[in-house]
Amino acid sequence: MTEYMALIMFIFVCLVLLAGYPVAFSLGGTALIFALIGNFTGTFDAAFLQALPNRLYGIMTNTTLIAVPLFVFMGVMLEKSKVADKLLDTMAMLFGPLRGGLGISVILVGMLLAASTGIVGATVVTMGLLSLPTMLRRGYDPALATGTICASGTLGQIIPPSIVLILLGDVLSSAYQQAQLDMGNFSPDTVSVGDLFVGALIPGLLLVGMYILYIIVIAFYKPNHAPAIPAAERDIDRNEIFKRIAQALLPPLLLIVAVLGSIIAGIATPTEAASVGAVGAMLLALQQKQFNKKILEEVMQSTLRVTSMVFMIFIGASIFSLVFRGFGGDETVRELLTNLPGGVVGAMFIVMLIMFLLGFILDFIEITFVVVPIVAPILLTMGIDPVWLGIMIAINLQTSFLTPPFGFALFYLRGVAPPEVQTMHIYKGVAPFIIIQLFALGLLALWPEVATWLPSVVYK
Repeated sequence: MTEYMALIMFIFVCLVLLAGYPVAFSLGGTALIFALIGNFTGTFDAAFLQALPNRLYGIMTNTTLIAVPLFVFMGVMLEKSKVADKLLDTMAMLFGPLRGGLGISVILVGMLLAASTGIVGATVVTMGLLSLPTMLRRGYDPALATGTICASGTLGQIIPPSIVLILLGDVLSSAYQQAQLDMGNFSPDTVSVGDLFVGALIPGLLLVGMYILYIIVIAFYKPNHAPAIPAAERDIDRNEIFKRIAQALLPPLLLIVAVLGSIIAGIATPTEAASVGAVGAMLLALQQKQFNKKILEEVMQSTLRVTSMVFMIFIGASIFSLVFRGFGGDETVRELLTNLPGGVVGAMFIVMLIMFLLGFILDFIEITFVVVPIVAPILLTMGIDPVWLGIMIAINLQTSFLTPPFGFALFYLRGVAPPEVQTMHIYKGVAPFIIIQLFALGLLALWPEVATWLPSVVYK
């Protein structure tokens, strides 16, 4: 009966979340209700909850998690500083003469915003407001325009400095140490957020390249779906174009190099690099003449709201995982995964499938804090590389963010799209990009070195 209680609790919390209740309180409340029921029925030992104060203290003293509010601050500040506006205008001038040039511009700007902000919702909404009306006015097919914006917006899931990778890195670090202790290694290796950042670079750039290739192919075979900007509208002096490119591209590129470069070079930890990014974002806003007391207050309030949400979910997930383990849920999952046909491959496939489906109803934060701590130690005990596992999870969640009918990116864009854009346009537009995502996931599954080679070179 005990192991069934863990399964029932997991199903029940999914139903509560589908009903629209706040995530943090759904996780914590459901866990406490089931703990009370278990205590009365003799299927749960309340002593498990005595570990909760230590867990909460561990969250409060975790220096890696300080990077979360700093990167959120950096992202929101860049959003307010109108960096995306200038980037999009500049890229459109650069690629405008090409068929599909505006689509390529959107993908490149999405990549730069992902590397600057790491926040998916903000990127999709910003790109939807800025580029969708322009693309439709230029004669782009609505499906192609919406699909391009959704796909480029979700690059924030995989391209560092991604909030997803920061949270995953912290959770996988604990899971990796636990897995090694379970295997009898009492001086365990570590995996860091920096490892995941470096490991995500090649897969992230690979996705960008495949997105651009798709736009080029569509522009070649269906030129009316992705027309070039008329010559009369781009009659600007070449020197003026290069001047604008330098003004729009250099500041955010310098910020990205300062943040990611310092992590990759080992000069700074992700937390220290995040503080550099936060200060750099303020200087960039100042340079763009978009920095004042009102904007600073708005940015700080947004940062406070997002950070509070993340840490409240973290606390709720800690309670949930303790009660889940108290009901023997981790042992049930371990037996299930180890007894699957296909061994490691079968276990990995099932975990990826479950996470993909959960991505329809849960945000990446809940999956990272609730599901990953349960399955990661088991998979890592089977000999799976932690960096490869982290990148696989990140790309998988990115794919579920795009998949109809529940993908979060679709909801973000639907909320800001003009009335003439139908929901079916968005669904049809993201379908090719979902295929690209799955193809990239398959490549990464066949060749884990795509994710593990660069960290092994950088960190020896």
